[in-house]
Amino acid sequence: MLRRSLQASALLVTVLCAGSALAQKKQGDVNVFLRGGVGDYTGDLGELSSTGPMWGLTLNVQPTTFLGLEVGYEGSHNKVSDTRLFDGPSLVRNGGSALIKVSPPFLTAVRPFAGVGLGLSYVDVRGAGAGLYDSDLMEEVPLAVGLEFNTGGLTAGVRGTYRVLIDQDFADVASNDNGGGLMDASLTLGARF
Repeated sequence: MLRRSLQASALLVTVLCAGSALAQKKQGDVNVFLRGGVGDYTGDLGELSSTGPMWGLTLNVQPTTFLGLEVGYEGSHNKVSDTRLFDGPSLVRNGGSALIKVSPPFLTAVRPFAGVGLGLSYVDVRGAGAGLYDSDLMEEVPLAVGLEFNTGGLTAGVRGTYRVLIDQDFADVASNDNGGGLMDASLTLGARF
């Protein structure tokens, strides 16, 4: 009888330990986090705009330790500092992107990453400036690098993203050669599941 009780206890401890280890291994497969920071246009577009706030909400799925998939919403607000206008308009951008991230497989608590993806944003021109700036839908190629800190059910990080703007027709008349991109730096904070 004592032998069976010891065997049953050993089996119970083994199952509980395996379940706990499996739960710890599974935690972090899905991350949801908020982003906040600053961003500005670059090139000719950067000469016409000022640095402003950026924000976002991201869902990250980590199928393996070295590969991650992200989808997210991003927004930004930049004032136009065009000397041809007395009171320049604001560029309010709202859009989404999907990103493939790679990171070293042996680093999970502190995870550096690099990513590339595709995005689509709507730039809403608000205020004066009709004729020089028009609201427009633009395609983007986001390139991101960053560092994530993961512990238990929390994730935090810092990242920089440069978006190659495939289309920036909202500033066709205002910019000289229609060149430029969009760069931002942000902090992230969220939960891991």
